[in-house]
Amino acid sequence: MENKIAEILIKKGLTIAAAESCTGGLLSSKLTDVSGSSAFVHLNLITYANEAKHKMLGVSNETLETFGAVSEQCASEMAEGLYKLTGADICVSITGIAGPAGGSVEKPVGLMYSAIYTKDRKKVYKIQLPSDIDRISMKQKFVEMVLNNIYTFISFV
Repeated sequence: MENKIAEILIKKGLTIAAAESCTGGLLSSKLTDVSGSSAFVHLNLITYANEAKHKMLGVSNETLETFGAVSEQCASEMAEGLYKLTGADICVSITGIAGPAGGSVEKPVGLMYSAIYTKDRKKVYKIQLPSDIDRISMKQKFVEMVLNNIYTFISFV
């Protein structure tokens, strides 16, 4: 999927940036696996801690305290903050719970939010995978789904 995304980005002359939490750079790795990715990958960050989300991306403390790091609101603020920081054409954020520990009834292991932000459009995605998937597989599945969402989103930019 990353090759298809690269083709579209290059064809349209667009750049992409990513802010990752639970996937720890896996999305960034996939995007940069494509030869020539320096033409479209702008800046990628791993903002795992809440402090990093706040300091680097401008996620409000109120959002983190009220809704938590794993929330639609946080994913949205991460992507918008990344846009303000980088000016990349397409900004993607990922925040979630890859497990096996850390989940709750309200926010179980396997819950992930991702946002895609451009100057004209924003979309937040909620993904819930089964909680019995091992951590590495969970991260890989999260990234596969985000790549599919990016592809669909940029096909219409």
